[in-house]
Amino acid sequence: MAVTLEQPAHARLVTPSEREHAIPATLRYTSADPLALRISFPAEVSLDGTDVTWTFARQLLEQGLRRPAGSGDVHIWPCGRARTVLEFHSRDGLALVQFDRAALERFLLRTYAVVAPGSEEVGAELDRGFSRLLGGV
Repeated sequence: MAVTLEQPAHARLVTPSEREHAIPATLRYTSADPLALRISFPAEVSLDGTDVTWTFARQLLEQGLRRPAGSGDVHIWPCGRARTVLEFHSRDGLALVQFDRAALERFLLRTYAVVAPGSEEVGAELDRGFSRLLGGV
């Protein structure tokens, strides 16, 4: 049976003029997809007026909390002692979003309580096994 975690997060969108705008975000993790994290932003903060969800490796967040990480559409790095920056690249451009480091660390630790690092494949196998054993209940 999959376990899903969800945590609201306060984020700040950094604009080209280096001003910050508070935006809501939701952090998500599910044991059904144990290697991935998701961050969702509501429609009112997107360019096209639709909800936006970014999916990336849980390990990327772990690395980005300590040092610059990422080589694809998502880059993460520490920004001082209290913040972490997530940089999202899309065909429409890029967005820099700052999060409180402590909130991201707490969420990451919660995911480890669900599926320990290094046991992601075992967790998925257990979920499938329990589903078969319980007959999809």
